[in-house]
Amino acid sequence: MTTPETTKTRYKRVLLKVSGEALMGDQSYGIDLGTVTRIASEVKDAISAGAQVCLVIGGGNIFRGLSGAASGMDRATADYMGMLATVMNALAMQNALESIGVDTRVQSAIPMTSISEPYIRRRAIRHMEKGRVVIFAAGTGNPFFTTDTAAALRAAEMGCNALFKGTQVDGVYSADPKKDPKATRYDRLTHHEVIARDLKVMDAAAISVSRENHIPIIVFNIHQKGGFVRALLGQGPCTVIEDAAG
Repeated sequence: MTTPETTKTRYKRVLLKVSGEALMGDQSYGIDLGTVTRIASEVKDAISAGAQVCLVIGGGNIFRGLSGAASGMDRATADYMGMLATVMNALAMQNALESIGVDTRVQSAIPMTSISEPYIRRRAIRHMEKGRVVIFAAGTGNPFFTTDTAAALRAAEMGCNALFKGTQVDGVYSADPKKDPKATRYDRLTHHEVIARDLKVMDAAAISVSRENHIPIIVFNIHQKGGFVRALLGQGPCTVIEDAAG
């Protein structure tokens, strides 16, 4: 499978960050295969529109390291368990993508040679140049870092033009719009504003990595059909987090 010669999107290479919870569908735990297949179809449409795509998927639908630590578990151990959950989600997404004809590779920051490739930056870039989707699993491979930070790090390493974060709502709000009907949605923000206003879109480390590497973050609703491609084309409701040029 090859990438179309003409790129219709404003971004040539992007990283899509999806939370583990997004894979649950209407379930309270685990992986809903119908939801995973729907998200996979969004990725396929993005490739058809001319983008090179890589992914980072969280593990919160299976295990959250912070929750384990809060319950008394050693934080490093809990985080490693969370990393293993992200590998399970990556394999599920790989299966869904390949079932609809999208060549996919999983690269794990924790070596698991029987089921995935080790993370090798140059190999991952080559995969994307050949039109393959690369899913980065196991976070950064280190405890005490979130998958949001892993997403920002991989986006910088891959030379991505943007980091797309698929969420439950259509952008960044001043408060949780599901709890506060008066919450305001922002169309545009700077990385500094996100940190200064303590907006809970990504953790501060992820925002800082994106800012230092001049990577815009586009926040959109992963559950709206066609939302990813519309965001790639600069259409539809979303929030763009980007510092002013110069």
